[in-house]
Amino acid sequence: MQESNSWVFAIGFLAQLFFSARILYQWIVSEKAGKVLAPIAFWVMSILGSYLLFIYGVLRNDFAIILGQLISYYIYLWNLNIQNHWQRLNAVIKSILIITPVVALVIMLRDLPHFTHTFFNNANVPLWLLIFGSMGQIVFALRFIYQFFYSAAHKQSVLPLGFWIISLVGSSIIITYAIFRLDPVLILGQSFGFIAYIRNIMIDYNNKKCSVYEK
Repeated sequence: MQESNSWVFAIGFLAQLFFSARILYQWIVSEKAGKVLAPIAFWVMSILGSYLLFIYGVLRNDFAIILGQLISYYIYLWNLNIQNHWQRLNAVIKSILIITPVVALVIMLRDLPHFTHTFFNNANVPLWLLIFGSMGQIVFALRFIYQFFYSAAHKQSVLPLGFWIISLVGSSIIITYAIFRLDPVLILGQSFGFIAYIRNIMIDYNNKKCSVYEK
C-alpha cells in the first residue's frame, strides 16, 4: 500500500513540476521582456501537467482536483490554437488530446452510484472540506475562463492582470484545503506559484506605469 501511494504522489509531483516549470518559464521571459507574456511553452506544459494531475486526482479519489482540471484543460488547447501552434500537431495527437478527458470522465461516471459514494462520501474527505476544496479549484480555474474571454476579445493569447489576481485568491483557498488534507503535492505546487503571481502583478503594473509616462 505504501509503495502504491508513493507512485501516486510521484505522479502528482510530476504534474506540479510541469505547472511550476510553466510559471517559472513565463516569469523569466516576462522579466526579460519587461511585460507579462503568454509563451507557447506555458500552454504546452499546462496540458502536460493537467493530464497528470487529472490522473492523480482519480487515484486520490479527490473530486476537487478533477473538477479544477476539467474546467481549464480545453482552454489550454484553445490558447495553443490561437497562437497557431495547434495546427502543427499531428491529427492523431489532436484527437487524443481532445477525447481523452471526455473518455476518462465517461468511464468514471459509468457507475454513478459508485462514483457518488467514492467522491462525495470519501471517509478521508469530509463533505464541508470537499466543498471548500472544490470552491478553491473553481476560483482557480476561473482565472483561465477570465483569460479566455479577455484573450478572445483582444484576439490574442494574453495573461491579463485579472488572471494573476484571481490566481492569488484561488491559490490561497487551495493551500488551506491542502493543509487540511495533508497533501504535500498541492502545498508545494501552490506555494511556488504565489511568488510568481505577485511578481507578474508587479511587472504588469510597472509596464503600464511606464506606458503612461511615455505618453
